[in-house]
Amino acid sequence: MSTIWLDGRLVPAGEARISPFDHGLLTGDGVFETLVVYDGTPFAVRRHLERLAVSCKGLGLEPPADDVVRSAMAAVVEANGLTSARLRVTVTGGDSPLGSERGAAGPTVVVAGGALAGWPPTADVVVVPWVRNEKGALSGLKTTSYGENVVALAHAKERGASEAIFANTVGQLCEGTGSNVFVGIGGRLLTPPLSSGCLAGVTREIVLECTAAIEEALPYEILFGADELFLTSSTREVQAVAQVDGHPVAQAPGPLTRAAAAAFRALLPA
Repeated sequence: MSTIWLDGRLVPAGEARISPFDHGLLTGDGVFETLVVYDGTPFAVRRHLERLAVSCKGLGLEPPADDVVRSAMAAVVEANGLTSARLRVTVTGGDSPLGSERGAAGPTVVVAGGALAGWPPTADVVVVPWVRNEKGALSGLKTTSYGENVVALAHAKERGASEAIFANTVGQLCEGTGSNVFVGIGGRLLTPPLSSGCLAGVTREIVLECTAAIEEALPYEILFGADELFLTSSTREVQAVAQVDGHPVAQAPGPLTRAAAAAFRALLPA
């Protein structure tokens, strides 16, 4: 049985209890971060904690102190003997009335670890008929309100794909359900800007820093004419896209994808 960290203490997962009145359960009022543990050490902790604070601020939640979260992650890694794994930090609105109004109890904070499932070298994706609202209150925040992603990913799986891609309300390329999208075309490496409504992905940020990739507003149709495409996320790292809506991508992986993957891997523990 694994051990989690819940509101200040380590608890066997089977004994952990969160109130049925927790606002995260009732309304999806919460934020989270997923980190990867390499060789027993969580990767890019500072970046993840900075984004956690931004997401908390966007929802009006009090973020847990960085040192508390760092200590909790270290405790979970040690208690479970994690070497290669994923960690999830979740902050919710805590005990609340049965409605949209948040209660006064303060946030619930959970840190949990689990197995790190491998990804295949390439992914097939589909563009879903629903859009991201780049003007919405939750735009760009990593919240637990994942209902749209659940529906979109199920839509993709029904069509034999492993990721769903969203456009935004003005027809621009936005993001996947749990990934950012990079497009290689004419020797240039491009990714949608945050103004598109996409999440400020940690791996996305790193790839922008260690390659010549640039942010550019892109029509979603560019997916069908790209020389190469790849997805980024903490658990995927850099994953080439082989097909979009059943149409093969010219190169999977292409040279820009291979270079980005190599640049990212060079930053990881040996």
